[in-house]
Amino acid sequence: MGLIEGIFTALFGDGRNVLRETAEVFRENAEGAGARGADLHAAALAQFAAEFAGPGRGVFDRVIDALNRLPRPALALGTVGLFVAAMADPIWFAARMQGIALVPEPLWWLLGAIISFYFGARHQAKGQEFQRAIAETMSRAGEVTGNLHALRALEAGAGVPAARPAPEEAGRNAALEEWRAGR
Repeated sequence: MGLIEGIFTALFGDGRNVLRETAEVFRENAEGAGARGADLHAAALAQFAAEFAGPGRGVFDRVIDALNRLPRPALALGTVGLFVAAMADPIWFAARMQGIALVPEPLWWLLGAIISFYFGARHQAKGQEFQRAIAETMSRAGEVTGNLHALRALEAGAGVPAARPAPEEAGRNAALEEWRAGR
C-alpha cells in the first residue's frame, strides 16, 4: 500500500468516511434532518387522518356544530331588529342607544376582537373544507373525461348529430379554408 492510499485509508477508513463522521459532530447531516422532518410530517398527517376519518359524528359534535352556526344569523337578524325597533318606537330605541353610548371603549375593543377571532377561525375552517372538496372533485376528473369520451363515441356510432364539434373539427374555420381555396 502506497503513501497516498495509506492517507486515504486513515482519513476515510475502510468503508467509513471519517471526515463526514467528524463533521457531523459539529454540523447536522442535512440529508438525515430532511428524512427525520419527512417522517415527522408523515406521522402528523397520519394522526390528523386518524382523528378526522373516524366513525360518524356523535350527538355532542352535532350539537356543537349547531351552536356554532347560531352567531352569524343572530347578529344579522339582531341588526335588522334594531332597524325595526328604531322605526317602531324611536323613543325606546334612543333610550337604549344612550345606554350603549356609556359602554367604555376597551369593552368595544374586546367585543370586536372576540367577533373577529370567531369569524376568522370559522373562515379558515370553511376554507380548508372547501380545499378538501376541490381535491375530491379534481380526483374524479379522469373518470368524468372517460365518461365524456364514451358518450361521444356512443353518439357518433348511433348516428345522432353531435351537439359539439369533435376536437379535430373545433379548430377548423370553413370561411378561411374557402378563401384559401379561392386564392
